[in-house]
Amino acid sequence: MNVKSIERNGNQATVVVEIDAQLMEKGINAAYLKQRKSIMIPGFRRGKAPRKMIEAMYGKHVFVEDGLEEVFGEVYTFATADIKAIGRPNLTNLEVGEDNSCTLTFTTDVYPEVTLGQYKGLEVAKNEVSVSDAQVEAELNRMAQNVASTEVVEKAAEMGDTANIDFEGFLDGTAFDGGKGENFDLKLGSGSFIPGFEEQVVGMTAGEEKDLDVTFPADYHAENLAGKAVVFHVKLNKVTVTNTPAIDDEFAKDVSEFETLEELKNDIRAKALETAEKQANAAFQDAAVEMAANNTTVDMPAALIEAELDNQMERFGYQLQMSGYSMEAYAKMMGGDVSTMRNAFRPQAEKQAKVNVTLEAIIAAEGIEVTEEDMTAEYESLAKQYELELDKVKAMIPAEELKASIENRKAVKVITESAVAVAKAE
Repeated sequence: MNVKSIERNGNQATVVVEIDAQLMEKGINAAYLKQRKSIMIPGFRRGKAPRKMIEAMYGKHVFVEDGLEEVFGEVYTFATADIKAIGRPNLTNLEVGEDNSCTLTFTTDVYPEVTLGQYKGLEVAKNEVSVSDAQVEAELNRMAQNVASTEVVEKAAEMGDTANIDFEGFLDGTAFDGGKGENFDLKLGSGSFIPGFEEQVVGMTAGEEKDLDVTFPADYHAENLAGKAVVFHVKLNKVTVTNTPAIDDEFAKDVSEFETLEELKNDIRAKALETAEKQANAAFQDAAVEMAANNTTVDMPAALIEAELDNQMERFGYQLQMSGYSMEAYAKMMGGDVSTMRNAFRPQAEKQAKVNVTLEAIIAAEGIEVTEEDMTAEYESLAKQYELELDKVKAMIPAEELKASIENRKAVKVITESAVAVAKAE
């Protein structure tokens, strides 16, 4: 093979390559062997006609295009060795010689020229981390609710109680769809029913039946009920109260390893502070990397954006599968189709694709390398994290994929460790 010329125009290159007769013969013969079973030649059984007979009948170059397909991967790799080709090539011209040698012209997208802007010493806004007394109290209340007990009582229902009810709604004396329920547990004061409903259940006792006059909100999702006055016939089956323990030293002993409430509060505060710091650091890192990408000058080729879009759709599809949904079913449930969903992911894919080329340029600029020690440590860490044998992890994650991940993390570290945290503007 011989690459005659490569002309680059922006993010696209036009490549002219000569393919010798020997390589083409390899491809043509492979194409013949695949197709001969479907070719009928008078005087020969199906699949037994010699290639020369088929070429004599249908033309000398009958297998050339299919033969080219057989060897094109090899041709493309050779012809683009000096350029970083991406996406799918497009054949624009094919000249075939008498000996079946070919001169092939194709275009292909190429990796863009990237000019880094400032990526070190960036001033990046960062949230100040703190944990309020109210946050600690909210966590204590949540813990208390988790260990609270319930009790059926013989008394009139009050706000805060759970009322088990049967109900049916009527519009102008006629029952309407979706307005009926049995043995429904309604937490009074939760606001889960339309305004005015729960307030009228207050004061009812077990076994009591009552008609409640209520009006649906004007913006209610069911148009036939929006703004309409209706009557709900309600029967109260039972009243349940929740007994929440007092939040004191005894409570602390019951729900934790601590002896006093103060120790428990300090532990809650420390853990909340640690979580808040991790979140703030992650947000700071993301903002710093995004700022570095915004400072990068690059004409992003569509092929890179589409590849990132494919990755994001694939990851999201996997998450949906884990939840028991297909991409198509989820898209339909959201009122669209897969194409609509893909378009929704596009802005993020465009942003991430630029981040990717920025990090790759930083890897080159900083001479970032991944050592064998780095690779070993990463594989061992993953094995420990997922409780798998080391060999299984190595089989699951290709070395090149892991190497790229480590390189990217090192590039992110270059950005974030030199970044300067500044207070967020009010």
